[in-house]
Parts: sequence; C-alpha cells; structure tokens
Amino acid sequence: MMDNKTFIIAGIIVALLIGVVAVFMASGDPDGLESTALVVQGQKQLTGATPPDVEIKEDMTGKFSYTAPMPDYSLGESMGTMGGSIAIIGGTILAFLVVLGLACAIKFAVKPAK
Repeated sequence: MMDNKTFIIAGIIVALLIGVVAVFMASGDPDGLESTALVVQGQKQLTGATPPDVEIKEDMTGKFSYTAPMPDYSLGESMGTMGGSIAIIGGTILAFLVVLGLACAIKFAVKPAK
C-alpha cells in the first residue's frame, strides 16, 4: 500500500504531466465564458463568426478589468509553448503550496482533544 507522501508526490507528478501536455493541445479560441462575455458586450454575434469589421477589445473603458499574472497560461508571445509549460508548472506548484498551507492551518487550528 502507498503511504501519504508517495501518494502526494505521485499526484503532483501526474498533475504536472497533464498540465505540460495540455499546453500543446490547447486552443487559442475563446472558451464558453469568454465567448458569452463577448456576446453580452456586443463584440460577437451569437451565431456565426465575428464580422471582419468588428474588432474584439478585451479591455473596455469603464468596465471591470483584471490582468492575470500569467494570462492564457503563458509568459508572453516570445516564450511560446515553453512559456506555457513554465506557467503551468509554476501554477501547479503554487496551487499545491496554497492547499498545503490551508491544510496545515486547519490541522493546527483543530487540534484533537486529549
């Protein structure tokens, strides 16, 4: 039977492998949520392709705007898929550390009574 440490390490390795492979299979098209936001903002038609005379602007004046640290899972156009792989590896490790920190905080806060 596998101990907890081996199980966690195996899980991290599997997550990193899936993340790195996903970079090469990802589509550049907007996902469902992004597409819906473009339709609501009037920048895209509900059916068919976006007309060639309509320019899609991701940041509109007066609207909520947020720039992710690694937008679209990349480190910029110049890094290409290698930047995407690095971004996913960094994001996976960061997510693991956040969850590990929360688990330790909960364990510390909820000590069993002796």
